Amino acid sequence: MEVTVPPLTPYLVVSNAAEAIDFYKAAFGAEQDGVSHFMPGTDKIMHARLVINGSLIMLCDDMGSMMGRPESHPNALGGSPVTLALQLDDVQSFWDQAVAAGATVTMPLADQFWGDRYGQITDPYGHKWSMSQTIVVMSDDEMQHAAVRAMDVAANDAPPTQGGLQPSDDWGSN
Repeated sequence: MEVTVPPLTPYLVVSNAAEAIDFYKAAFGAEQDGVSHFMPGTDKIMHARLVINGSLIMLCDDMGSMMGRPESHPNALGGSPVTLALQLDDVQSFWDQAVAAGATVTMPLADQFWGDRYGQITDPYGHKWSMSQTIVVMSDDEMQHAAVRAMDVAANDAPPTQGGLQPSDDWGSN
């Protein structure tokens, strides 16, 4: 498989690229595009390409220690502020597969006020991923109303339904 590199492509730095590739294959059904390129004389991957859900990501081992610099992968830095977002047709099965492969749930998968079934996980290499599936398409007014309702629930410390609103709620009523 040879995938054309899009104008913007995430490039992940990980503590162990070979293990990460195996994890992404198990968790996300990733397919490797081409072969991994190794740092000469080492088992460190300089460059690899994966296709996840039809999108290309690139990754490599953290080479900082080999270059006399501090390590810069998310686990060495205490995490990453970046979230990789997956928009899916069947979020539940994708979610279940990722969790079974060892992803850590950081925000449970639930129906959210904006009309998506959405959750977040962190992979074993410190990268954050969100997964969502649109279940209700809302107008701008419906979205604003749903957001106000969800924030009112949060502000009043009332126990919300899972994620705030459920798809069966009247999304557009005032």
